[in-house]
Amino acid sequence: QVQLVESGGGLVQAGGSLRLSCAASGRTFSMYYMGWFRRAPGKEREFVAVTRWSTYYADSVKGRFTISRDNAKNTVDLQMNSLKPEDTAVYYCAAGPPGIIPTTTRGYDYWGQGTQVTVSS
Repeated sequence: QVQLVESGGGLVQAGGSLRLSCAASGRTFSMYYMGWFRRAPGKEREFVAVTRWSTYYADSVKGRFTISRDNAKNTVDLQMNSLKPEDTAVYYCAAGPPGIIPTTTRGYDYWGQGTQVTVSS
């Protein structure tokens, strides 16, 4: 059974940092896109960052967030610095096969349950 399990969410003040981790199990994801998405209250799920051979970031997080993966451990992390109240959302880890457009939610086969990030002003 394939599972993606996120951890590391929480409450932080504006300007602070958090590190999210996603542990994948049930198969090897070394050839997959591994991405992070988020859903803020009242909004649709949106792209945050993705990695495979290259990394891509949403403009809203570029320069503040860093995605990294460890294929040996089947994990993908998201280091979030200089957090803003508008970063408040549930953050989801996702895995998608080669050939998808990785900056959209479509095509991702596997999703985690999400972890809450709340940034206070």
